[in-house]
Amino acid sequence: MIKSTVAFVLSLASTMAMAQMTPEGLWRNVDDKTGEAKAEIRIAATAAGALNGKIEKTLVQSGEPNCTACTDDRKDKPKLGMEIIRGAKKSATEVVWEGGKILDPENGKEYTLKMTPLDGGKQLQVRGYIGPFYRTQIWKRVE
Repeated sequence: MIKSTVAFVLSLASTMAMAQMTPEGLWRNVDDKTGEAKAEIRIAATAAGALNGKIEKTLVQSGEPNCTACTDDRKDKPKLGMEIIRGAKKSATEVVWEGGKILDPENGKEYTLKMTPLDGGKQLQVRGYIGPFYRTQIWKRVE
């Protein structure tokens, strides 16, 4: 009885740890230039298995509540509730999600995306690329 209980607890703990090694969940993004937390983004899987992320909560007031700089279907839409991550998929060889796009709603630029869980899933390295140039932020998981 004790052995089966211990085995169950250990398997549950390892399952919970593996569940944290994913970008799915609620994240507080931290600006790479100022170190300031700006928003909370909810990342969730789509029916097709890709990951998308929406701004669920803003933490600082922006001068413009809408994405006036956006050039796609998000043009002039509110930043709050906006889908800023689209189409990221898990790499077959690493614990990395890539191939999608991330939008910076402050300047309307869209970047090729790579997300890597860090620190047992407590942090998320979010990197956006345009050609050989990139910008990296470390987001914190909201418990």
